Amino acid sequence: MSQIYYKAINWNEIEDVIDKSTWEKLTEQFWLDTRIPLSNDLDDWRKLSAVEKDLVGKVFGGLTLLDTMQSESGIEAIRADVRTPHEEAVLNNIQFMESVHAKSYSSIFSTLNTKKEIEDIFEWTNTNEYLQKKAEIINEIYLNGSALQKKVASTYLETFLFYSGFFTPLYYLGNNKLANVAEIIKLIIRDESVHGTYIGYKFQLGFNELSEQEQDEMRDWMYDLLYQLYENEEGYTKSLYDQVGWTEEVLTFLRYNANKALMNLGQDPLFPDSADDVNPIVMNGISTGTSNHDFFSQVGNGYLLGTVEAMQEDDYNYGL
Repeated sequence: MSQIYYKAINWNEIEDVIDKSTWEKLTEQFWLDTRIPLSNDLDDWRKLSAVEKDLVGKVFGGLTLLDTMQSESGIEAIRADVRTPHEEAVLNNIQFMESVHAKSYSSIFSTLNTKKEIEDIFEWTNTNEYLQKKAEIINEIYLNGSALQKKVASTYLETFLFYSGFFTPLYYLGNNKLANVAEIIKLIIRDESVHGTYIGYKFQLGFNELSEQEQDEMRDWMYDLLYQLYENEEGYTKSLYDQVGWTEEVLTFLRYNANKALMNLGQDPLFPDSADDVNPIVMNGISTGTSNHDFFSQVGNGYLLGTVEAMQEDDYNYGL
């Protein structure tokens, strides 16, 4: 019987510098929902209409479902095809942060909603036809798609499908409402922009190794999938936003982010919509120093980790 040797990861020998820069970026911007004072938004919450409260609950329910799927099956699907050991380490980080994102929505619910309201939100989430179809389409690719198809599905999820939900808190932020809820969303967007860029980059490495015919076939499949997802997202958006009159603005925002997903994958934009077409209030919410889809931007968003100092002997002299 041959001896099995286990290989230790060596961060001093980097095969792909993007692995290292992504790891550093993600660890620099680490955050937890427990450090955001969500209860400060309760006054704003009480002033929202019942229709608006219903919208917020459903939006975050949908986001919870997608982040849960990404943390449970999405990253696992991609992990089998890593090119470097450092890539696997980056995916471990991404998987953990997707779980942090999913938990963050529950922190919002527990702050703003009653137990019965939370139960109703999750019941709606688990039975909504558009949400379930969206999850089914993506998860089917995670289960049975090729390595490159899985990366496309993940990038579409990270850079496109989340944004029908992100519109709401960014809109309220621009109108000076629910600022702490929006802070969590901006931190999530900051993460997702790195996730989508990184996985899109890894897709491009594999795509560039295909023959011209294989590239054409993959490109056709990618655009067909995007059309399918956008058609479903139209129905989902109308079901959420018709009641408040924001549907067309949200669809513009979605088309803009669909183009961003394609660009992350190294492809040409599909829709004519640009940043100039998006509601400027919402665009401003993702265009601060750290939430600008900018992979190499500085850590910010007003979120600061505590300063760490070495313990001194005097620190133990309680009351002396």
